[in-house]
Amino acid sequence: MLWLILIAVIAVVGAFYVRMNARAEHDASNPDTGSAMVEFGRAFPDEAIRALHSTIDGKAIFLRLHDGKAGFIQSHGTHYVCHVIHPGKLRVNSSESGQGLIVHFPDFAYLDNNFEFRTAAEAAEVSLWLLGSFSPKSEIDSPLAGRAATQTID
Repeated sequence: MLWLILIAVIAVVGAFYVRMNARAEHDASNPDTGSAMVEFGRAFPDEAIRALHSTIDGKAIFLRLHDGKAGFIQSHGTHYVCHVIHPGKLRVNSSESGQGLIVHFPDFAYLDNNFEFRTAAEAAEVSLWLLGSFSPKSEIDSPLAGRAATQTID
């Protein structure tokens, strides 16, 4: 009778071990954007996130921050590497596909990579964030929009 209980306990422990390994592999292959943002918020509590774009594989997320800086999150399983990028502190080139960026981080060479996005427009927008020249269009703030509405032709 004791042997039967011992075999049952070993079977339960083995099933638990297999289930936890499967969950860990799933988490490593499918990073979560929400938990990445939470980790970025913990690392940089004074930085407000305005927009984000993740790569096709989901292993890297680029953030536009409130004061013209950009953020970068790279997933390593359930752990994240978070950086704030100041404008002009890296080199960005277009990839051969046209939907990606080849980014060189001079201060963090281990992060250099080719990042592919879903569309070429996303890649272009992220490159503007990284280079510090992003200025969103707004009809409300545009002085030409107000002037065009009041002009009449005689």
